[in-house]
Amino acid sequence: MQAPGRADEDLRGGFRHGGWAVPHNDLGRRSYEQMLGSWNARGGPYKDALNNAPKHVVSSNPATKLDWPNSTLVHGDVPAVVAELKQGSTGDLVIIGSGQLIRSLLPHELIDEYLLLIYPLVLGSGQRLFEPDDHLTNLRLVESTPTTKGVILATYEPI
Repeated sequence: MQAPGRADEDLRGGFRHGGWAVPHNDLGRRSYEQMLGSWNARGGPYKDALNNAPKHVVSSNPATKLDWPNSTLVHGDVPAVVAELKQGSTGDLVIIGSGQLIRSLLPHELIDEYLLLIYPLVLGSGQRLFEPDDHLTNLRLVESTPTTKGVILATYEPI
């Protein structure tokens, strides 16, 4: 099993996603809290990469407490802050989970790429990534890779 979690990732079999390629993480508060509980206490290169990477945490509460190293609170005009982060960034800004954050950025066309993992499963309930009244965004499939378990890793760009 391979994953982009270490600088010295196993690249056998044509795996091109090795190395920690996420210099900045943008998270909604709920995603931040879920990841904090799961990853902050773990050891190893993946934990080190997550702890050392800057994390921008979006919350409507300006008093939100951030306990994870290298975390900065973002509140107020979130699209303006994200646009400023994109302008000043030397690498990709990656949103992990955080559907509400993604939906808030859609009308401002601040998302350059979507990497979606599509599972062969219909849940029928739960949170949606996109809502019926979201900003219309046409996407172009850039790449898709099926796994042996039927999961499709799909990369899309807005057109």
